[in-house]
Parts: sequence; structure tokens; C-alpha cells
Amino acid sequence: MIVNMKFLTITGPKDDIDRVTEQYLSKYEIQLENALTELKDVQNLRPFTQSNPYKGLLARLENYERYISLEGNSQGISLSYEEISQLLDEADRKLSEMDTEMDAISNQIAPLQERMNVVHPFRNLEYNIMDILNLKYIRFQFGRMPKEQYERFINYMYDELDVVFVKCEESDGYVWGVYFTTVNQASRMSGIFSTLHFEKTYLPKEYDGTPADIYHNLETEISSLKRRQNKISADAVVYLTENLEKYIAAKKKLTTLTDNFDIRKLAAITPHSASRADYFILCGWASDQDAKALEKDCEAEEELFCYLEDPRDTKATISVPPTKLKNFSLFKPFEMYIQMYGLPNYNEIDPTLFVAISYSFIFGAMFGDVGQGLVLFLLGLLLYRWKKINLAGIIACCGLCSTLFGVLYGSVFGFEDWLPALWLKPSKAMTNLPFIGRMNTIFVIAIAFGMFLILGAMVLQICNAIKQKDIERICFDTNGLAGFIFYGSLVAVIFLFMMGRPLPATAVFVVMFLLPLLLIACKEPLTNWITKKPKLIEGSLGMFFTQTFFEMFEVLLSYFSNTLSFVRVGAFAVSHAAMMEVVLMLAGIESGSPNLLVVILGNIFVAGMEGLIVGIQVLRLEYYEMFSRFYQGNGKPFTPYVIDKEID
Repeated sequence: MIVNMKFLTITGPKDDIDRVTEQYLSKYEIQLENALTELKDVQNLRPFTQSNPYKGLLARLENYERYISLEGNSQGISLSYEEISQLLDEADRKLSEMDTEMDAISNQIAPLQERMNVVHPFRNLEYNIMDILNLKYIRFQFGRMPKEQYERFINYMYDELDVVFVKCEESDGYVWGVYFTTVNQASRMSGIFSTLHFEKTYLPKEYDGTPADIYHNLETEISSLKRRQNKISADAVVYLTENLEKYIAAKKKLTTLTDNFDIRKLAAITPHSASRADYFILCGWASDQDAKALEKDCEAEEELFCYLEDPRDTKATISVPPTKLKNFSLFKPFEMYIQMYGLPNYNEIDPTLFVAISYSFIFGAMFGDVGQGLVLFLLGLLLYRWKKINLAGIIACCGLCSTLFGVLYGSVFGFEDWLPALWLKPSKAMTNLPFIGRMNTIFVIAIAFGMFLILGAMVLQICNAIKQKDIERICFDTNGLAGFIFYGSLVAVIFLFMMGRPLPATAVFVVMFLLPLLLIACKEPLTNWITKKPKLIEGSLGMFFTQTFFEMFEVLLSYFSNTLSFVRVGAFAVSHAAMMEVVLMLAGIESGSPNLLVVILGNIFVAGMEGLIVGIQVLRLEYYEMFSRFYQGNGKPFTPYVIDKEID
């Protein structure tokens, strides 16, 4: 069912909003709304523009998580805002000194790392760098060129040039090396190598030894600096660990205060007056029970007031209430199907009970088997209790109904002779019908049951229309009173003819069949006449009759197609027995000693495949043949503002 809601308005001194949030709003589920939007008729309200003083402290504290984790138990430590601020100031001073030293070391590492990257490709060059740099009559250049250009150089140019190229490394599509040439050829070689896309590299001059020696020395120097950084980090961890529980307690409280402070975004401030301080206003929705409890709590406060409004009051100017569903635990999993289609609006009937009963009943009728039903029931029940998965709860209910119909059908794991059928055998029971002849009984019952469900959906539509005070939908809609009388009369006529009573059937047809159809056709002018609108028909009379003709054709066609859709209930009941008969034939049931493995695997296959298909088909019947008649599903969910209750 849908929980009755109340719109509440809480007002009190502006500076008291944190205490009210902590003391009262944390006790109840309240969906807060923007007060400025809800109270737009109140003059001179202004937003709550105070900045959050807790975010800065929380950001500083979260910065400590570079060193330690602030998740865990604070051992019940309680800190005031001033104590937290003092604790963080002291820690910031200590960590700032460490960060300064860390930054200085990082500034030393950066240029060393750059030099190391420069030397890296030339580590295989077994020549002293200083000797190369001090050459007087030979010119040289370190660098790299694309691999395809290097191959062109070696294959077509190298033997013709006065140059020596020493290859050092090949990686990432480049060849690294150094070329040597004479002083006279230096300019020419520079131009030639430029055409080969040779990129120059300059090795550091302040190091002596081979590139491998230089690289090793740089690596050693960087490692030493990083060890110093690690030592500083370890010192920071040791320092912060000494007060770890206090930092954890501080983070929890600052997070709570920050989140609760954001409630101001939804509050409004009353106009300033010289006679009194500013007052805050908070608005929102709560269940009838919570709203009355909060109102009672506020009565003990001198300057705190709580006003309640009922959305059913026609004079109220409040917005549409949110929807909060409350159902028995047995039916609660079926709320998932309701939410998939759309939540009911506040002025609708919650269809959860209707869906839970009809869905489970139809599933059982289509999938009647004692053994497979019990398996579905037990698996669904265990999974629902273990994981709280709504679909598992639905499967458990459907499995229970499958077991019940399995008893009525006399079917156990596909064996039709283990139990006597308490009702009928779907594949064998036949009925003689007037005008039709011999027909499977389960098909006839399925259509009759579908007619009953369609009439039930019409009753729900009429109830919804009454709650919403919609005259057209109550009286003249295809699913309103006129539609109910028309379809109900049609059902009565069919049953009377089937029972061999044509005379009363003809009377019902003439009196109760044509009149409702006429009311449905004229619903627009009749509604406008009842509501005293100036125009009975919008547009021309010819257009009205043309549109009405096609609408009535569609109405009659939909009644017919919706009713025949329930034939699938009987069809699946018959097909289940047929599929299990095939499984037993494959297992060799005729020989008297069936293959147990084939029986087990066949049952698993049929239960899985047919259970899935039947579940989808029943859901289709719910949505298209029933929901479309009475359900709008345009409600908005009830989302209470979560107030952390752990403020010490």
C-alpha cells in the first residue's frame, strides 16, 4: 500500500538549525524540498547563504591520507570543533616542515632523472665521455634517427661518406648512437644527418667515465635521495599514528558536520525584523506517523514550530507528494515489477498486492509441477534469505504456486502417473462448447480467468479515477463504468450462451451491451456537459463522428485481443506436459527403467528455459493486458534526506 504522507514546515531561529538537524531531523525519514520553491507564495524569503566552515578542515584532514588510512574505529573519542582545529593546526605545522624537505629533495631528483634519461640510450658506448668531449681534430654528435632512415644511411650512404657511426641502442622505432667526422666535413655531415631526421642529444659535461658509469652514478645518487624521502614519509607516518584514533574521530565528525551543513541549501530565511532574529524554514514530506511524532517533539520547544498539511486538503497549495510503498514481507519483492513499470503516484492504488497474487497464480497455472515447483521455491527462498534479492523472493512465491498447481494437475518432475490429478490433466481434459465444438478445457478456463482479471483491472481503474476525481475516467472511459458494464455484459452473454440460455443472453446483449458502447463513444461531449464546459465538442461534428468510429473500432479490437492473450496460460500448461513427455521418452521411460541422468538434466533444462519464458510471458500479461487499463505509474519516489546520527 501507499503510505499516507504529510507536508511539514519546520521553522526556528537561524542559528539553531544545526541543533535542530542533529536533535530532530536525524530521528525521522523526511524528504526535504527546496523551501524557496515550495513557499513561493511567501513574500521576501531569501536563501541560506552561509558558507560551510567544515569543508576546509575536512580537506586538510583528508590530505593526511597520503600517509595513513583514516578508516577504522575511533574508540568512542569525542572532539569539539575547536579541539579538531587545534589538532590539525599542530599536525599541519609538523607536516609542512616535512613537505618542504620532501619538495626540496624532489627538486634535486628532477634534473638528475633528466640526465639519467639522456644517458640511458648510450650505456653500451665503451668510451670515456670526457675523452670524447675533449677531442680537438674530430667532430662528433650524439643523437637518434628513425630506424628506416638508419637502414637507408647504412645501405646507401655510409661507405661514401667520411664518417664513423657507432650504434648504441635500438628501441621504439629509433636507432641511438654517435657519429664522428673530421673538422672539414663537420658542416656537410650535419646537413646530411639533418636529411635523415637525426635528432641531436647533448650529454652532461660534469660527469667523467663511460656512459654506463655515469648512468650508474646518477642512479645511485637518485636512490640515495629517494631513501631520504622514504625516511621522511616514515617519520610522518609515525607522527600521525601517535594520534590516529583522534584523526579518525575528527574525520567522522567533520564528514557528518559537512553533510548536515548542506541542509542549508534547502532552507530559506524569513524576512529580517527589528523585533526578532532571522528564522530558518525547512519543508519536506514525511509519513503520517513520523510527521506527527516530529510535531509532538517540537511542541516542547519555545521557538521551534512544526506545521503539518494534508495533501488531500483541496485548499492546500503544496506539490504532489512522493510515493512510499509499504507491503507485507511476502509481497514486498513484487515491488520490483511495480518500479520497473513506474511508481504509482500518490493518488493511485498500489498494485503490488494485485500483481503478487495474479503473477504467482498465473505462473503456477502455466508451470504446474510439484517437483520443479518445490525446487524453485526452495532455491528462491534460500537465495532471498541469504542475499535479499527481490527476484529470488518472486521465484519462491511462483514456485509455491507451481507446486500447488502441480498437485492439481498430478505432475511430479514430468511424471503424470505418480499422483492422481485433483483437478484435471492439461493435455487431456476436453470440453464440448456450443457453436465451437470440442476444445481443450484448460484453454476455456484460461480465457474465463483472463476475463475475470480484466474486469478486476477495470475495478482498479474506477477506484483510481474516484481518488483523482476524474469524471470522464469514472463514467465514460473504456475501462471505467461504461467499459466495465460493456465488457461485463459481454462476459455474461458468452457464459449464458455457453450454458444454453440464448433468451436471457439476447436481452442482456440488447440492454447492457449497446448502451455502454454509446456512452463510451460520446464520452467527450458527456464529460463537457457534466463539467459545464462551454463547448460540448472540439472541432467539427463530422470530424467527431469519424474519430469516434475509428476509436470504437480500436476499443472493440483491444477487448477481443486482450481476452485472447490469456490463451497462452493454457498453451503453456499444455506445452509443459508435452516437453516433459519428450524428456521422459528420451530417458527411455517406455522400457520401464529410465535413464536417471537424462531425467535430471531434462528437468533442469525444462525448469530453467520454460521458467524463464513463462516468467516473461506472465509479466507481459501484467503490463499489457492489465496495467495499461488502470495504472499510470508516474509517481516520484520518496527519498529521505539522510542525516548522519554519529555526531558526538
